[in-house]
Parts: sequence; structure tokens; C-alpha cells
Amino acid sequence: MTNFRQLEVLRTLLATGSTIASAKSMGLSQSGVSRLLQQLETDLSLTLFAREKGRLIPTPEALILARDAENILLGIDRFSGLAEDLRTGAAGPEVVRIGLPSSMWEDFAPAMLVDYSKDFPGVRIETFFETTTAITRLVEQRIIDFGFLRYEGETGPGIEMEPVATGVSVCVIQRDHALAKLKEITPKDLRNIPLILIGRQRPTRMLLDQVFKRAGVKQNVKIETHTNSSACAYAAHGLGVAILSSFYANLYRHLPVVQRPFVPQSTQEFGLAKPAGQPPSLAAQALMDALKRQIALSQK
Repeated sequence: MTNFRQLEVLRTLLATGSTIASAKSMGLSQSGVSRLLQQLETDLSLTLFAREKGRLIPTPEALILARDAENILLGIDRFSGLAEDLRTGAAGPEVVRIGLPSSMWEDFAPAMLVDYSKDFPGVRIETFFETTTAITRLVEQRIIDFGFLRYEGETGPGIEMEPVATGVSVCVIQRDHALAKLKEITPKDLRNIPLILIGRQRPTRMLLDQVFKRAGVKQNVKIETHTNSSACAYAAHGLGVAILSSFYANLYRHLPVVQRPFVPQSTQEFGLAKPAGQPPSLAAQALMDALKRQIALSQK
């Protein structure tokens, strides 16, 4: 069966007229060129070149076949070029859509996209900053290519989860706060202390409320908010002590705050949610990889 390398030999021999020049042009040995030409003539049962005094004279059949050979080789070149464009994001999906928690918009997402765009400058990205529930729904409906979210129970059958990060419960405190002197903080240490807590009705908040109830401590909730970023900002301004996952607290270490383990400590799991049974495009997979790299940097 004829292959593209044999067609390249035909094209090059027609242009140079000798196996020596063709071998040099193609980076092959002279015997390699001769062997490919012989294989092509055998496969086609045609004589393509007459041998006269060390030169190769193309037969009429060779000149006719050369036109189609050139079109085939051009098609292969276009095919290879398209594959390269798909690898680099210059072609393929016009947009990659990603869902992220609202607390990741400020520094995390921009740094991730700067990293990603170095290798995929031609891809347009659409970001959705939503709650875990909303991101789960967007993945299930295949509106986004993937989402980063916190495990909050079982996901639906239409979602595949890939664990990528963990966190533990911590208190985020203004640097000069009296509690900053403690190595760890318990509910009893927070008696009568203004608290900044993530909104009610979330599974993690309900578990936290139970911890205080079991310790016999009534919470002094100063502020309820719905993003970890705002909780850290409020704590930095001395409005109270925020209790959240170290994963998110680590994203805001540039603020004038410190972290202290909150005991009894709980662990949080985070992962990438993808539509089940649907392999990601190369461009989407590369963005997932960029997200993982940014996670590694942010949690050091």
C-alpha cells in the first residue's frame, strides 16, 4: 500500500532529478530514497522513472500521478497543521467554559489564566463564578466544560469528580487580635467573640453550628456572608473572627491576617467536576492542568 513517504520521494525526485539530491533534501540516505521509489513502483505496478546515465527521467505516468500526489501531500500538510493548531488552541473549540467559586475571582483566576494563555493564546475563556450548587448544575447541563467545587455530598450520575485539593477548618484573625497568640482555637475560646460565618443552610455551616452546640457555646454572629473572600476581608478589618477552610484562607494570605487551627478540626475536599462520559478537549484539559498548577502554588 502506498504511503505518504513514498509520495514525498516521487515529488522530490521530480524536482531534483537524482537520488543523491533527493536524499539530501529529505534527510535520508541515497539507498533509502532508492528503496522507497522501488516500493512505490512495485505497489503501483508501474515504471515511474527511466534510468539513463545516472539520472532519473520521469515517465509520462509519473508526471500524471505527480499531480494527485501533490494534492495528497498538501492535504496531509493541512491535516498535520490542523492537529498542531488543536494542540496549541489556535483551532478547535472557540471557547472553554469553567465554573469557579466566587472567592477565586480576585487573584487565583487571573494568575491561572495568565499561565494558561502562554500556551493557548487563541482560546477564548468564559468564567462562571457561582456557588457549589450552581456549578454542579452547570456541569450536569453541560453548559460548562468543568467546574471546581467543594464536595458537599453525593454528585449526580451525570458528573465525574477528580479530587485535586483538601483543606482544614481554621480561624482567620486580624494579626493583632488577642486570639492570635493561641496555637489553636476552640469554640470556648470564641465565647462572646464576634464571628464572621458563611451563610446559613449550607452543609458546612450546619456542621459548624453543631460543633458550637455540642460545646455549649452560643455563637455571637456579627456578620453572615456568602463568600470566603469577603469573610477574610472582614476579618482583616477587625470586624470579627472568620471560620472557614484553610484552602480559601490561603488565597488571602496577602491580607493582614493570621490563621489558627479551629478545633475540633474538620477536613474539606475539593475537586474538578466534569460531565460524565465526555472527554475534555485538549484546550479544556490544558485549562484544568493550569488550575491544578495554580492550586499547588496557592497552597504552599
